[in-house]
Amino acid sequence: MIELGKQLISDDVKEHFFVCNLSKCKGACCVEGDLGAPLEKEELPVLDDIYDTVKPYLSKEGIDAIEEQGTYILDEEGDYSTPTVGGKECAYAIYDEKGILKCGIEQAYLEGKTSYKKPISCHLYPIRVTKYDEFEALNYDQWSICSDACDLGSELGVPVYQFLKDPLIRKYGPDWYTELERLVAEG
Repeated sequence: MIELGKQLISDDVKEHFFVCNLSKCKGACCVEGDLGAPLEKEELPVLDDIYDTVKPYLSKEGIDAIEEQGTYILDEEGDYSTPTVGGKECAYAIYDEKGILKCGIEQAYLEGKTSYKKPISCHLYPIRVTKYDEFEALNYDQWSICSDACDLGSELGVPVYQFLKDPLIRKYGPDWYTELERLVAEG
């Protein structure tokens, strides 16, 4: 376990390897599971604000789901997530010409239409952050649909924390990430 500020980071984050392999999984993480992507409270007004900007990037089914359910939903446990299409894929997910699911929000971001890349939970995946009163736990979410990403990460020698450098910096800042690298190197 690595303790860094108010974050406790599972050893799996430094010991396991991971590089998304979309050509193999086809973006299954945007479909599998029982809810949409987890959202932080700070992201809720952002989704409201950018909806009209990202709407042209979304599928008809995604637009219908958002217009019926809202830009986000509140579940029975009091947590927020993205709405889904028929209880399956995230309403913001879109299929590309190769049948790979991608994020409509991220497509708008890549085209310079919004400064918001995508929900931080998606950007940080396969790390899941659990918030407690005094700290946050960062755990590697091992899921069979990501076995090809684990294989590719092993082949390339890329640990989870290195694969997720950009989203970790987005969430915690560059100094935090530099300290994480130092702590990992110290073993």
